[in-house]
Amino acid sequence: MRSVEVVGRTKEEALDLALKELKVDRDKVNVEILEEVKNKGLLGLININRVRLRVKVKDREEYAQKAVRFLREILVNMGIYAEVEMFKRPDHLVLNVNGSDLGKLIGRRGQTLNSLQYLVNLAVNKNSEEKEKIIVDVGGYRHRREESLRRLANRVGTRVSLHKKKEVLPPMTPYERRIIHLALQNNEEVQTHSEGKDPYRRVVITPKDYEMEDKGSREGKTGN
Repeated sequence: MRSVEVVGRTKEEALDLALKELKVDRDKVNVEILEEVKNKGLLGLININRVRLRVKVKDREEYAQKAVRFLREILVNMGIYAEVEMFKRPDHLVLNVNGSDLGKLIGRRGQTLNSLQYLVNLAVNKNSEEKEKIIVDVGGYRHRREESLRRLANRVGTRVSLHKKKEVLPPMTPYERRIIHLALQNNEEVQTHSEGKDPYRRVVITPKDYEMEDKGSREGKTGN
C-alpha cells in the first residue's frame, strides 16, 4: 500500500501536499493524524502550528478480504456453513451469502441481516477515517426486497390517487423508506413523507393536494 508522511501548518495544507505527491484524489486515501501541535511562540507573539499526517492510498482488496474473513468468522460462530461471494461496485462492496436454510440470517423484515451488515461495517472500518461501505446480502434477499417495496409503493400510490385518501405503510428502515420515496418521486398524483421515530418510522403516501395537519413532520418526497 502506497503511503507518505507529511507535515503542514494545517491538516488541509498537509493533506494537499500528500495528494500531490501520491497523485491521487481525496476520496482515494485514508488519513491518519500522527501529531498536531497548536501553541504560541516567543512572548505569545508567534503562533506555532504543525500537523503531521500519514496518508495511505486505499487498498479496496484489503478491505474486501478483511470483510469476507470477518463475515465468515461470524457465520462459523453461528454454526452456519455457507459460501461468501464478494463483488466490487464503484462506491461499495457487496458480500453475498449463499447456502441452504439461511432464513435466520435474514430475520423479520431483514432486521437480523441489517444488524449483521452493521457489525461487518463497524469491524472493517475501525480506526479508518474514510469508510468503505459494505452491503451484506443473503441469497439475493435485498434485491427481492427492493422489488417488493417498489411494487408496494406503486400499488399503494395507485390506491391513494384513486381514492384521494392517505395511506400509512408499516415501519421500515431508512434504506427501505428511501426506496419507497424514490419509487414515487415522479408520480404526479401523490407525494410521500416520513413520520415517527426509528425504529417505528413510517412512510406516508398522500394525494398531491392533501392538507397535512402537522406540516413540521413533512420531509418531502425523498425524506427518510
